[in-house]
Amino acid sequence: MSELFLHSFNTLSHGLIGYIIPFLFVLTIVVFFHELGHFLVARWAGVKVLTFSLGFGPELAGFNDRHGTRWKISAIPLGGYVKFFGDDTEASTPSSETLASMTAEERAGSFHHKKVGPRAAIVAAGPIANFILAVVIFTCLFTFFGKPSTTARVDKVEAGSAAAGAGFQVGDVVTAIDGKAIGSFSDMQRIVGAHAGDQLSFTIRRGDSTVQLRGTPELREVKDPFGNTHRLGVLGITRATSPGDTLTEPVDPATALWLGVKETWFVVDRTLAYIGGVFAGREAADQVGGPLRIAQISGQVATIGLAALIHLAAVLSISIGLLNLFPVPLLDGGHLLFYAIESVRGRPLSERAQEMGFRIGLGLVLMLMVFATYNDILHLAAS
Repeated sequence: MSELFLHSFNTLSHGLIGYIIPFLFVLTIVVFFHELGHFLVARWAGVKVLTFSLGFGPELAGFNDRHGTRWKISAIPLGGYVKFFGDDTEASTPSSETLASMTAEERAGSFHHKKVGPRAAIVAAGPIANFILAVVIFTCLFTFFGKPSTTARVDKVEAGSAAAGAGFQVGDVVTAIDGKAIGSFSDMQRIVGAHAGDQLSFTIRRGDSTVQLRGTPELREVKDPFGNTHRLGVLGITRATSPGDTLTEPVDPATALWLGVKETWFVVDRTLAYIGGVFAGREAADQVGGPLRIAQISGQVATIGLAALIHLAAVLSISIGLLNLFPVPLLDGGHLLFYAIESVRGRPLSERAQEMGFRIGLGLVLMLMVFATYNDILHLAAS
């Protein structure tokens, strides 16, 4: 019995360290900077901030700063919020009775008594902070670790593949795709992986001559080193690596910043393309993941090293920034939609209309969470 207990304890400890801790580390960074964006712009706009919370539910620990803001860590670590003076809930919905009874001095510090411009800036600051965080992380990674580079050389062509049909040969070096210069094999993989079913034009260096080929990547299920399945475009060519074959190019801070911006835009572009593909029926929605999937990936990436985990935080930060910009009431994008309507109408929507909007938004968010969790369970069961 004692051995069984010890085994169970060790298994639980391994799961805690291997999955939960990396997950909380990544999520806390992303959520903190998102809410910090709201907080800083609110302070700049003269809005009184009542609460800055990492997590939801009962408070575990906290303190009050000199401005009267309660900074706290709450029991459910799946997000966070900033509550402004005049908010009735954590979702920044107002109470008409409370707003109407405010004095002139109180209205000066109330979020809901600010003009549309400052309110929109405060709401947009959260997602913007997520994108800035991603750029900063990518920039630091490129600055301190350099840019890995492996020549886009073809060492093997799979028989019957798209590459074979296009005329690729062993020894070819891809220098450009659709006129865009290719600096490494991973650059080529990214472009090919994102364009399954699309015909691409390849500029090839073959010996001393330049050749133009046209090929269409095939959509295939590919497993990563952790056994996770991804659907990507594949040509059917292989690059054999040997010691010293992969180079790391040092980059200066300005170049690192530019690469950080490009990397951030790449994640944004691919995320939007995937979402568009889901609605158009070109992509399967089973790749949508929730907290369980994020926890699993965090634990897997943590085994590679801290730099890889920080890189994951940047990608997650972009995803959360984009998600919050969707025009769904309850999310930041929903608030921005209401403010846009208010700007056009010259007055805000009625309290009833806003309440209905938030109820619809809550329903949509809950359905997305249930769907994502369902996908997570299926993914974990299959792995």
